[in-house]
Amino acid sequence: MSDQAERFDVIVRGGLVIDGCGGAPFEADVGVRDGRIAAIGTVPGWADETIDATGCLVTPGFIDPHTHYDGQAIWSQHLSPSSLHGVTTVVVGNCGVGFAPCREEDHQLLVSAMEGVEDIPEVVMTEGLTWDWETFPQFLEAVERRPHDIDIAAYLPHSALRVYVMGERGAGRETATDADIGRMAGLAREAMAAGAIGFATSSLYIHRRSDGDFIPSYRASEAELRALAAEVKAAGHGVFQMVNDLAAQDEDEAVGYIEMLRRITADTGVTVTFTLSQVATAPERWRKMMDVVARSEGRLRPQVYPRPIGLVLGLNISNNPFLLCPSFKPLIDLPLAEKVARLRDPALKAQLIGEKPDKPTLPLVMMGRRFEWMFPMADPPNYEPDMADSLAARAARLGVSPAELAYELMLEDDGNALLYVALGNYGNGNLDFLNDLLRRPETVIGLGDGGAHYGLVCDGTYPTFLLAHWARDRAGEQFDLPTAVQFLTSRPADMLGLTDRGRLRVGYKADLNVIDHAALTLHRPEVRHDLPASGRRLMQRATGYRHTLVGGVPIIRDDEPTGRLPGRLVRSGRVRTVDA
Repeated sequence: MSDQAERFDVIVRGGLVIDGCGGAPFEADVGVRDGRIAAIGTVPGWADETIDATGCLVTPGFIDPHTHYDGQAIWSQHLSPSSLHGVTTVVVGNCGVGFAPCREEDHQLLVSAMEGVEDIPEVVMTEGLTWDWETFPQFLEAVERRPHDIDIAAYLPHSALRVYVMGERGAGRETATDADIGRMAGLAREAMAAGAIGFATSSLYIHRRSDGDFIPSYRASEAELRALAAEVKAAGHGVFQMVNDLAAQDEDEAVGYIEMLRRITADTGVTVTFTLSQVATAPERWRKMMDVVARSEGRLRPQVYPRPIGLVLGLNISNNPFLLCPSFKPLIDLPLAEKVARLRDPALKAQLIGEKPDKPTLPLVMMGRRFEWMFPMADPPNYEPDMADSLAARAARLGVSPAELAYELMLEDDGNALLYVALGNYGNGNLDFLNDLLRRPETVIGLGDGGAHYGLVCDGTYPTFLLAHWARDRAGEQFDLPTAVQFLTSRPADMLGLTDRGRLRVGYKADLNVIDHAALTLHRPEVRHDLPASGRRLMQRATGYRHTLVGGVPIIRDDEPTGRLPGRLVRSGRVRTVDA
């Protein structure tokens, strides 16, 4: 703090500072200069812009370690919805699906993988992707050339790498030879040198290409994974990310995946982050997995989602309970109004309610019939509903079938009504277990999936849910605000090695939020047609974000984008370290 008046680019005055480190909140001004935090406390001086934060929280910008904006970063300058919910840094390339490295003849295969795994329509990618790259370093350069609202870091994706090195053998999931592994390791070394945040892969059973076949990385050998993890460790920066089939019927098999990751960390020393959720059919299984994590000397970092992992269903999006019924198929491509008019026909209603759905190409689609975990979606939505409000429970009370109730509910609001299916993290009918799991020092909040599942989920909005529900409204145990903000800031920053952000301290990057916490509200998702080729996606907005700054530049003011684009590519290993 200076004794004399100084010039700042921005001064945020009179807010309640929550520093991201878990410390007690304190009232202070924050001065920003040249994209960095220059002063915290009583800040005399003047600024090009002064923000009155009286009555508001002032927090570091949030960091989402699990997104899929790989395509959106090419065709759009705005990484929404994340940037509308206080997020200032995202990591793309998760689950090993992405678009580099890639030769021209393999474009369609990678598009098919992204379409099947992440529910991004092929036509959106065909129109939106420029493919002005082949190698992974060239992809980073393509992202860097395009201005964005928030910062982007990228994993090297395994499925793309396998196809690039092994061709059809990689796409067919053949076991990699020593020569194959050597070539992949060399390209991983090149990617890490170019600034990859690490390496990402998947062996999740439901991760399929659009034709229903498994993605190239599925069940890759432990030797292959270990060799690639070793390259991440050798680079001196970055992490290894993986999604496993933790819901496998055989519990020993599910826990065995985590044991494999523990062996990889023990052999290579690399930090491994993996997705951990509560399985509905085995709600206590996560405890056995955390027992393995406890033996990893802090190098296994589970990513946990702070609300149910679920699907949104409706007549105007990708899935609904009748999508696979033969009589519904002629309606799929109809305009919504015409679709609703046809569905109001009593004869068609009776036929659809009584029909057995066809077998799906993609397993996730079948989840649209899980009536016991299905709930109406109000505005604002309730992401911790009472099980007595499930469609199965309500239908039983009404003396009708769950399918009939779902049919009627979806026709409300002229067919714009939405239903929500809780697939994971809701095995006990509440979120109580997260109060234990998220407090464990190894866990990191993630799995926002922004930029993916455009017609199925809208989960990149979890920062708003965490602050509004877990730190204000929840009827059960809550997190205090310093803890909740730490979950969104310094914890992911530390795991990813982003040493210049995630804290409100002098010298750190001036990514910050000014939030009216009392007014903070997460609204029901709505359908927009703003993707390439007029593609459809779910968008979920919030109110209460007075200001969001990236590098000291305001990108959000009163919940609306300012149009400014200060976001940059983050090259791991090249971030500016702040002296303690």
